[in-house]
Amino acid sequence: MELPVDVLHWLLAFSPIALLLVLLAVLRWKAPEAGPVGLFLAVLVAIVFFEAGAEVIAVAGGKGIWDAIFILFVVWPALLLYRVADAAGALEALRHGIAQFSRNDLFLVLAFGWVFASFLQGIAGFGAPIAVVAPLLIALGVKPLYAVVIPLIGHAWCNMFGTLAVGWLATIRVVEIDDPTLTAFQTALLLWIPNLLGALWIAWLYGRGTAVRHAAPMIAIISLIHGGGQALVTLGSPLLSAFIASTVALVAVYPLSRWKRYSEPLEDIDSPVMKDERGEEEPDPVMSLPMALVPYIVLTLVSVAVLVPPFVEERAGALELGIPFPEVETGLGVTNEGEREFAPFAPLTHPGTFLLLAAAVTYALYRSRDYYSAWRERSNDRPRILGSVVTDAVPASVAIVSFLTLSQVLEHSGQTDVLALGLEAVTIPIVYAFFASWIGVLGAFMTSSNTASNIIFADLQETVAQESGLSSATIIAAQSTGGAVGNAIAPANVVLGTGTAGIVGQEGGVLRLTLPFALVATVLVGLGTVALELVW
Repeated sequence: MELPVDVLHWLLAFSPIALLLVLLAVLRWKAPEAGPVGLFLAVLVAIVFFEAGAEVIAVAGGKGIWDAIFILFVVWPALLLYRVADAAGALEALRHGIAQFSRNDLFLVLAFGWVFASFLQGIAGFGAPIAVVAPLLIALGVKPLYAVVIPLIGHAWCNMFGTLAVGWLATIRVVEIDDPTLTAFQTALLLWIPNLLGALWIAWLYGRGTAVRHAAPMIAIISLIHGGGQALVTLGSPLLSAFIASTVALVAVYPLSRWKRYSEPLEDIDSPVMKDERGEEEPDPVMSLPMALVPYIVLTLVSVAVLVPPFVEERAGALELGIPFPEVETGLGVTNEGEREFAPFAPLTHPGTFLLLAAAVTYALYRSRDYYSAWRERSNDRPRILGSVVTDAVPASVAIVSFLTLSQVLEHSGQTDVLALGLEAVTIPIVYAFFASWIGVLGAFMTSSNTASNIIFADLQETVAQESGLSSATIIAAQSTGGAVGNAIAPANVVLGTGTAGIVGQEGGVLRLTLPFALVATVLVGLGTVALELVW
């Protein structure tokens, strides 16, 4: 029995995604409320219209929960690190200290929300850029909503080759690529689009045209390092391309900060991104700027020490955890093969472990210097670290489990294939080239992972490319870039941000700001894909 690829089934398959968008972005539901409703509709459509039995739904649900555990192992440790630092007054010290480093808020927002977030994606990934940078931006005076939006947009371009190219490694495992070097290079060229657009978008959010003009030299220099550097390194080593480019860019921030243009305040801009000026009643910090940076220095050092040396990464990654699932088949013939170890992950190389270690070291150091008592006395605040973590993390966890289970239900019932095949069926080859990246966005929206998007869709994209006479390298590049862009609007990533920023329930507001970016970026990537197809 063949999977029905028609208008009715395509609309039915799209309905859970459309419902989520409406609930979150239009009706402004909270993610913990919208997620279960979207999941219910996906299950209903799967059972009634795609003949997915109880066993299929159970296996999909189990895989979704396992995928969620992988992400929640970032959410909970990231919140713990944030609370450990905040309870000792580190965030206030960070704000005061960085104000001495540069008094240009726009420069700092770009430095942290774009450059540092990209660096974290290059070495750690899996939500760490959002979970770490959002609280940092809040400490700098950014409103919590924008503190989530900015790293979502700023880190998106780095998803494919970030985390030492885990997305690339997954892609070459599921697709036999004829010319890996050409594919990696074209992917890097297309990723340059959301990199440059992301920085410009952040500047536009900060202060419209005036801010864009002011930030233009910085954006041009850093984007040349990010995009051009990544493209050049892919010709020799795709695995290190994002890491090298993002590291060099991070180093370049310091000389830029010495330039008077970016060391002095930007006048005549009343930015909607920044909070109102704080009053004089704020207490003085109890620690220095270097001490306030300890959590992030430890996080970076541990990540680099484990992930960069190949022999360390190989040994640390040897310990993997995974769970078995049986083969299941729907009434329409969609088969999902059984697996002895589904989606195994290595806890010793997982960012959650790095975050936990950073939290433990930070807590021990701050406690030994009595910062917690000193900050309580100075601020008259008595925060409960673990209690605050639980309060913030539980709603975010409910939403993440719902979203990732929904994505597995769509995949296991065949709804994901119908969405992709339906798009291919109604387009001519060159038009399909334009829409190839949109499929990547769809995959990342459902799974919150560029890697998962490519695992689901890369083989299908290559098959369509071969049958349509399109370049497989270009279409895989478009798929991969779309997957990167999709991370800016993926509900699980949005909830990760709102959870760490303490604004769970404002996911709709975040999506209303990131959706336009994702739409424009995907259109430009589509045009870039067509250009590569025509001239390469």
